[in-house]
Amino acid sequence: MSSSDAAAHPARPDQMFNREAEWDALARFVCDERPGATLGLVSGQRRHGKTYLLEAMIKATGGFYFDGQAAAQAESLRRLADRLAAYTGAPQPPDWRRWEEAVDALLALGDERPAPAVIDNFPDLVGQSPALPAVIHSAYRRLHKERPHNRARLILSGGSPSIVTRLFSGPSSLHDLATLELVVRPFDFRKAARFWGIDDPRLAVQVHAVVGGTPAYRGDFVCDDAPAGPDDFDAWLCRTALNPRVPLFWEARHLLEEEADHADRALCHSALVAIASGCSTRGEITECVEGSLNDVSHVLAVMENRHLLYGEPDAFRPGLTHYRIAEPLLAFEHAVAWPNRVSLEQEDVAEVWRRARSGFDSAVVAPHFAQLCRNWVMEYAASDTYGGVPEAAVCGTVPDPARHARLDADVAVRGMTDGRPGVLLSIGLARWDETMDLRHLDRLRHIRTVLAASGEDTGQTLPACYSATGFTPELRAAAGEGEVLLVGLERLYGGE
Repeated sequence: MSSSDAAAHPARPDQMFNREAEWDALARFVCDERPGATLGLVSGQRRHGKTYLLEAMIKATGGFYFDGQAAAQAESLRRLADRLAAYTGAPQPPDWRRWEEAVDALLALGDERPAPAVIDNFPDLVGQSPALPAVIHSAYRRLHKERPHNRARLILSGGSPSIVTRLFSGPSSLHDLATLELVVRPFDFRKAARFWGIDDPRLAVQVHAVVGGTPAYRGDFVCDDAPAGPDDFDAWLCRTALNPRVPLFWEARHLLEEEADHADRALCHSALVAIASGCSTRGEITECVEGSLNDVSHVLAVMENRHLLYGEPDAFRPGLTHYRIAEPLLAFEHAVAWPNRVSLEQEDVAEVWRRARSGFDSAVVAPHFAQLCRNWVMEYAASDTYGGVPEAAVCGTVPDPARHARLDADVAVRGMTDGRPGVLLSIGLARWDETMDLRHLDRLRHIRTVLAASGEDTGQTLPACYSATGFTPELRAAAGEGEVLLVGLERLYGGE
C-alpha cells in the first residue's frame, strides 16, 4: 500500500484526454483532509470512461479499488476480502458472511487518514444483494455518530444516472449522504474530433455520426484505427464498424442486449429501425412497425429510461414528442448495418457499403448534422448570437393550413429575453449535402409568417441556415444585412 500524501491533489495523467473537470472534482473529494466520512456517487453509461478515470485516481492516491461483478453474494464477499487483505498486507483475508462486516472494514480504512476506496460496477452487486445500499447508509450513520473523525472517502460507481437514482432512492437514500455526485458523459462533438485526431470538420461529422463521443470505441473496439483523412473515411468504415471481425461491428447489438429486456428486444430493434428511417413520433413508429400503440409506447419508455432514446417535445406542439436515438452507433446500426448484416458477413464489405452509402448520408449523417447544430446552439453559440439566452434548441413541425402541408424547422431556438421565457429566438434549416440559397431563406420566412398567424410571437425570430456544404453569395449578402444567420462547418467546430 502506497503512502501518498492525501493533502496534495494528484496531477491528471498525461495520457488522459480531457476530463479536467471530472478529475478535479474527484481529487477534491478523495483528498479532502477535513474530518468526517464522505460518500461519492459516480455514474455514466458504459464505455464512457468511468473505470479508467477511477482507476487512475486510485493509482495516483494509493487508494483501494474493487470491481464488482454479477456474482452470488458469498463470492463477491470472498473476492472483496481477498483484495482488501492484499491491499492492507493482512496475513489472511477475513471471513465475511454479511455485507455489514465488509462495509465496516472498508470504512475503517479512513480512521487514520483520508482513505479513498472505490466499489465499481456497484449495481451488479446490488442485483444480488438488494439490501446493500441500506447497509451502507446504516454504516455511515453509525460512523458519523461513533467515529466523527474518520475520513473514509468511499466512491460507489457504475450504471447510468437513472439507474443510480433508482438504486439510491427510498427511505435509506444514499443521495442524502453523498457529497459528490459525478456523471461521466461522452465527449461532445468538438472534443470527440480532437480525441480522434481529426481536423477536417466534414470528416469529424461523419465519424461522430458513427461512434459519437464514446472514448472506448477508439481504443478497445478498433485498436486505435482512426481515418487518415477525408478520403479514408469509406475504407475506415469498411475495416471497423462494418467489419464482422472487429468488436465495433457487434457493439450496437450488445448495447441493446445489456439495456433492453429480452421480451422487448425484437420490438426495440424494430422501433429503432423505424426511427432510423425517419419516423420520430409515437404514431409514426407504431404505424411503421405495424404493432400496437401500447406495446410500442412501452418499449419507447423502456429505451428512454435506459438512455437509448431521447424524447423531446416539438418546438411548436408541446403535446407531440419526437424520439431520436441517443447513441450514434445504434442509429448507424439500425439504418445501415442491421438491414445489411447477412450481406456484410457473406459478401465483400466494400461492395455492400457502396450500395448503402447514399442511405448513410440521408438517414444517418443528415439528421446527425442537424442535432450537432442544435448542440452548437446550446454549448458554443455566443451569448449575443440569437439576441437572447437560448434555453432550448429542438426541432419543430408547423401545420400550414393554406397549403395543406407540414413545415419542418430543424433548429428552433427558444430562450429568455426581456424577462420573458420561451421566446422564439430563431428558426433554422439544417442541410448536410446542400448548398443553401435564398429559397431556404424564403422558406424560413414563410414558416415565420405561418407561426405568427397561429399566435406565436415572432417579433424577435431570426431565420438561420446551417449547412455543411456552404451558402450562395446572395444568401451571404442577406446575412450581411442581418436578415439571416449562417452557420457552416468551420463555425460549428471553431466559432461562436
